Amino acid sequence: MRALPATVLAACGLIASACGDAGSGGAAAGQAVPATAAGQSSTSPAPAKKAGKQAAKEAPPEAKPLDGRVVVVDPGHNGGNYRDPKAVNRKVNVLTQWKACDTTGTSTNDGYSEAAFTWDVSKRLVKILEGRGATVKLTRTSNDGVGPCITERAAIGNKAEADAAISVHADGSAPGHHGFHVIMPKKIDGPVDKVVGASKRLGLSVRDAFRAGTGLAYSTYIGDKALNYRSDLGGLNLSTVPKIFVEAGNMRNAAEAAKFRDPKFRQRIAVALANGLQHYLQA
Repeated sequence: MRALPATVLAACGLIASACGDAGSGGAAAGQAVPATAAGQSSTSPAPAKKAGKQAAKEAPPEAKPLDGRVVVVDPGHNGGNYRDPKAVNRKVNVLTQWKACDTTGTSTNDGYSEAAFTWDVSKRLVKILEGRGATVKLTRTSNDGVGPCITERAAIGNKAEADAAISVHADGSAPGHHGFHVIMPKKIDGPVDKVVGASKRLGLSVRDAFRAGTGLAYSTYIGDKALNYRSDLGGLNLSTVPKIFVEAGNMRNAAEAAKFRDPKFRQRIAVALANGLQHYLQA
């Protein structure tokens, strides 16, 4: 928030000797003397005061840091995917290979699904970003549907001409593995090539903010310093806007699973992601 300008006080209102003593008709010490225009009663409001109030009314609201920016948030998977395996397993072309339209995702050992986790974090993230002035679009609007396919998720970001797109996930690895990582695209002689560099900058900003905001460690089992580059993900390969995936941690690790079940920690994750996006968008 910007600091407000300091108020300038008249010398007469502070030091009596600057305006003569009380016996000469000046104001008593510590009292300001109201300025009056010719023929104007001293009880009438000063024109400058009126002008100041009017200017305050007409002043535009303070700009928000992400005004004019468009962000697409992609909550990984969907809570109803398990109900329609035929639709979810349908093969789609991701340019480097054919892959399933989507998957059900993973879960904690006690059944808290990745789809529920990503949906909750994404809703929190949307609220934060909108509060900072961004226009935000989600790739799905509930956690009880099926899909959309990975190709459609990429297309939503492209159609929106997003300044940045982020796909929220959590991993399902061996229980001894822990930590988060960020997935970024590689050049594949395809549409993503032109945004590979920007996607890397986005990934670095989000990685640094995520670690600072959550305290989670870099992944112990994937990538180098929590950075992983892939050419087999349709959501990245087909993107024409800067885009990354974030694997927030390992849902099969007991300590991280407990954190992901905590709403307060999910809020910390959302704030960290928003901070990373904002750092990238303001760079």
